[in-house]
Amino acid sequence: MPVARLPLSPPRTRFPLRTRHGVAVAIALLLAACDGSKPLIHHEPEQPGPFPAADRPVAGIVSSRWSTEEDRDRLNEAREVMDKGGVARGMTVADIGAGEGYYTIRLAARVGKTGRVLAEDIFPAVRDTLAERAARERLDTVSVRLGEPDDPKLPPASFDRVLMVHMYHEIAQPYAFLWHLRPSLKPDGLVVVVDADRPTQNHGTPPALLKCEFAAVGYAEVAMKDMPSAGGYLATFRAVGPRPAPAAIKACRLG
Repeated sequence: MPVARLPLSPPRTRFPLRTRHGVAVAIALLLAACDGSKPLIHHEPEQPGPFPAADRPVAGIVSSRWSTEEDRDRLNEAREVMDKGGVARGMTVADIGAGEGYYTIRLAARVGKTGRVLAEDIFPAVRDTLAERAARERLDTVSVRLGEPDDPKLPPASFDRVLMVHMYHEIAQPYAFLWHLRPSLKPDGLVVVVDADRPTQNHGTPPALLKCEFAAVGYAEVAMKDMPSAGGYLATFRAVGPRPAPAAIKACRLG
């Protein structure tokens, strides 16, 4: 289906331990970072704008869990996503919209002791629950932090892969989000999106719309693969050329 570019329009806004002392301390450390060898908490302050509004519905966030981890593992979901997304030992990976940590835990095992995982969510209670789990499971290479709906607040030039699994359709301001995300990638870093091929209001993103929104912020598609085990497709993108000025970004729609 062809994709049309729309003129700029004003942005819409959507805003959406009890533990023993040792675990509590570990959680505090996880919320900050793993250690000081590779800082994951620096963020260059920027207040650009305005960005165009997304000309599409936004799916509501209904739960941080959409299936049990056992069911997902029976389908080899995480292993397929990590294989097709090129996640390898020693990489630094961001898990955006980490929820209860299904991917966070498995990413940590994949990248190993020489890699690092930053898990992020926009809800403090979800972030805290995941930090407790990471501390309980002694995941020393995982750090947990809070992002914002339109800005993941990731450190620059840090990530080999940024994963967004079944959450892209929940981003109300995708152009602002993708614009803020770009500097966090290493020169050969990729954004990995897993979603369903259906309208955004039905908790999916049509592939043509996904490609258009990424292209509008200066990303090139690397691959698009079927991912039935994860309920849809897997797409990878690379940042190319200079990052466009926010006012130069044009919104997309299917038409």
